Amino acid sequence: MTVEFSSAGPHSGVTEQLLLQSVVAVARHVYSAAATSVFMVSPDTGELVFAAVAGAGQQSLVGRRFAPGTGIAGWVAASCQTLITDVSGTDRFARDAAASTGYLPASIMAAPLVAEGECIGVLEVLDRRVGTDDAARELDDMELLDLIAAQAALSLALLRRTDRTAPPPPLGNLLARLSEHAATDASDPLAVALLGVSLDLLDRRTRTVAHR
Repeated sequence: MTVEFSSAGPHSGVTEQLLLQSVVAVARHVYSAAATSVFMVSPDTGELVFAAVAGAGQQSLVGRRFAPGTGIAGWVAASCQTLITDVSGTDRFARDAAASTGYLPASIMAAPLVAEGECIGVLEVLDRRVGTDDAARELDDMELLDLIAAQAALSLALLRRTDRTAPPPPLGNLLARLSEHAATDASDPLAVALLGVSLDLLDRRTRTVAHR
């Protein structure tokens, strides 16, 4: 099922879906999670729309909609804050909505996709694998999820950009942060992969601008 996210071009919805599917696939692998997903916020209704899913529900959830403010994804979208929690310890978890997807997680980590100061979507990780040093790892996991969400939002901004005179999105700061993360943990495949994607996007955009 193809979900139309943008009217920037005839194939933009398909391209965005492929981008988001790659984001959730990589995130699931790195976190060893039961499932990962991206909800996009409908600009017309504010509904949360499953845009990409990896793991549990991958074959059936894309295109499913939930009312604005539903569950942890709804809270993250409204607050633009990253959250990590056990579902038993929060009243933000919408058990009925989760049950309707066919999978009830024990823990959820979620981060907003922010573009031009507005939350356009939410990246969720369900039941990630945790190590022995849970407190330290939790901070690292949240920081990395913020980077993934920021990269996804900036990549979407690049795909949706139609005004050739508009200023470029601020990729420089994100690239610096990704470079630092990769340097401090060179074994982290997600940091390395995201850095490569970022550099590729920046290179493509530079070449595009040079030919205008």
